[in-house]
Amino acid sequence: PSVSTQEDIVGFRKGGIQLYGPLGRRTQLEVVLAGLLLASLLALFGCAITLGVRYNRDPARSICLTEACVTVASKIVEALDRSADPCQDFYQYACGGWVRKNPLPDGRSRWSTFNSIWDQNQAVLKHLLENGTFNSSSEAEKKTQSYYLSCLNEQRIEELGAQPLIDLIAKIGGWNITESWDKDNFLDVLKIVSGPYRAQPFFTVGVSVDPKNSNSNVIQVDQSGLFLPSRDYYLNKTNEKVLKAYLDYMVELGLLLGGDKNSTRVQMQQILDFETALANITVPQDERRDEEKLYHKITIADLQVLSPAVEWLDYLNFVLSPLELNDTEPVVVYAKEYLQQVSDLINKTDHSLLNNYMIWNLVQKGASSLDQRFENAQDKLLESLYGTKKSCTPRWQTCIGNTDDTLGFALGALFVKATFDKQSKEIAEGMINEIRTAFKDALDDLNWMDEQTRQAAKDKADAIYDMIGFPDFILDSKELDDVYDGYEVTEDNFFQNMINFYNFSARVMADQLRKPPNRDQWSMTPPTVNAYYMPTKNGIVFPAGILQAPFYAQNHPKALNFGGIGVVMGHELTHAFDDQGREYDKDGNLRPWWQNSSVDAFKNRTECMIDQYTQYTINGEHINGKQTLGENIADNGGLKAAYHAYRSWVQKNGEEKRLPAVNLTNDQLFFVGFAQVWCSVRTPESAHEGLMTDPHSPPKYRVIGTLSNSPDFTEHFQCPLGSPMNSGHRCEVW
Repeated sequence: PSVSTQEDIVGFRKGGIQLYGPLGRRTQLEVVLAGLLLASLLALFGCAITLGVRYNRDPARSICLTEACVTVASKIVEALDRSADPCQDFYQYACGGWVRKNPLPDGRSRWSTFNSIWDQNQAVLKHLLENGTFNSSSEAEKKTQSYYLSCLNEQRIEELGAQPLIDLIAKIGGWNITESWDKDNFLDVLKIVSGPYRAQPFFTVGVSVDPKNSNSNVIQVDQSGLFLPSRDYYLNKTNEKVLKAYLDYMVELGLLLGGDKNSTRVQMQQILDFETALANITVPQDERRDEEKLYHKITIADLQVLSPAVEWLDYLNFVLSPLELNDTEPVVVYAKEYLQQVSDLINKTDHSLLNNYMIWNLVQKGASSLDQRFENAQDKLLESLYGTKKSCTPRWQTCIGNTDDTLGFALGALFVKATFDKQSKEIAEGMINEIRTAFKDALDDLNWMDEQTRQAAKDKADAIYDMIGFPDFILDSKELDDVYDGYEVTEDNFFQNMINFYNFSARVMADQLRKPPNRDQWSMTPPTVNAYYMPTKNGIVFPAGILQAPFYAQNHPKALNFGGIGVVMGHELTHAFDDQGREYDKDGNLRPWWQNSSVDAFKNRTECMIDQYTQYTINGEHINGKQTLGENIADNGGLKAAYHAYRSWVQKNGEEKRLPAVNLTNDQLFFVGFAQVWCSVRTPESAHEGLMTDPHSPPKYRVIGTLSNSPDFTEHFQCPLGSPMNSGHRCEVW
């Protein structure tokens, strides 16, 4: 969606100059535990004399009293709510203390571990970019600092005001909102707005891996054109407050760009009505999960017949310039009916309204790079959508986010060189292999899967390509500079830097079409606190940003590392076998490789999960079990694989020492560590937006839904049959 609070956390988003020394910001419990450390060591020394060798032979009964263990134990205990029954509501038990101690910070619509780490990563990047002695031999890294400083230069942004966008609109051919307009140039405006300026009215056009031929790239066309995050905001009457705020925002921007008050409101209402018509033909996300059914490979000539309102050959030749295409060029279409219907809608809509709508798409993109008046206008809309104000966020944080979106791999090079421990990469690779082994072993226990499909699934798991920390090219200055070659950045014009980036990314997109896909191309930058699976590459990616506490720390108990980053790894690996990932083979091609009997059994099991999650509610609203199915499958499969990998590690290496003061076995600690990754707070507006748009379940139910399906969890917390965390009815796919 076009509207963002710069903190959209997806899955596992958005690290390291240590900003606080070992004595900085200690909690009260840490101080107490640290105070007991010396006395405990003396007592243990005395006991050791008495117990002799016998003590050392029973490490499971011993306590870990290293500084790292004391510190992490303190954090775990402070997050717990001991008054809650873990068998009634494990999320409350694991996170109740954390929620009490973490009110939403100003300007945030949500707050969680992910946000906290991303804030740390941003602080590191701020320090690097604002360093007076910043010196780099890499042109790309220099561009990164220039871009960041242009964003920080609010005085220059205020001086320029709205003029850069006013000039751009005039250059494209004008806008009836701000001046008299009477032209018949629909295709020309569409080409310019969606080509060099990368707006997406009506539909998206991109170049990416062909899902049915993963060794080549192909033009891809899909539905698009809505400014609000979901079609439901336009169509569901419960969202009228947001629609009103959106219209007010549209009008305010029109006025700031020179529009007349009365005519601007009338015309903006017409644009909103047109977007509502688009929303009406837009296919909901939960109906777009079967990629076999979505995929249609046709020629440009076929596309012309399907959607005749656009002269596709002319349009695509312009957007993908300097390539020369003919009407036999293949195109993958993901929204066949939509493109048919949007063509009809375009043909019956007045040219002036179409132009108003297309220029509005450009205005949306450009407004965020203009002066404070535009930011104030957006604040009112964000407050309605997310319950928060962007203006509460420090400018430097907004600018780090923008820089990451634009020059993220050059920024990532700075981040990795300053923070990343190379050893983390080797340790992470070892953990992935342990989790892969556990996942494959579990395949042997599935009585619903036939042998041929089972073996093919093992082969696919073995073929999964893992990428950890960062792509290697970012540490090679020449390669990094080549990636951003042609992108011009200045320190004194933030708006122009944004426009230059849109032009640059359009050229990069066109350049990809005749090249084979690059397996090492990442879609997340190194500082990102997230991870993902790529079905067309059969690869999993873990950026440097997530390879840190509380997900992973070398001196933490293995129970916490497997419950943290281990579950993330298991989650991403399981995506290769969720309702969408399972349709791709080990080489990343979309093709049927399952026997029909196993497909039917899989679908029966996923129905159980759809029903389970649909019954959960947040503020009286139900989760969409279909929309969240893939992530729920990955959550459940990832937890199981990570726990079994942990148990295998214990069998090889012996039980670990326990943490002090937590009063948990290490198996229980694994599940508590997993749950505490998801401790979070959120505004009601943001929670509502998440239910409509997010493919993930809300954090509370990522914990409760997953653990209530886990026999391992039930065993270690001794939850009685019939309790909420052990209902006796489990949904298990993997």
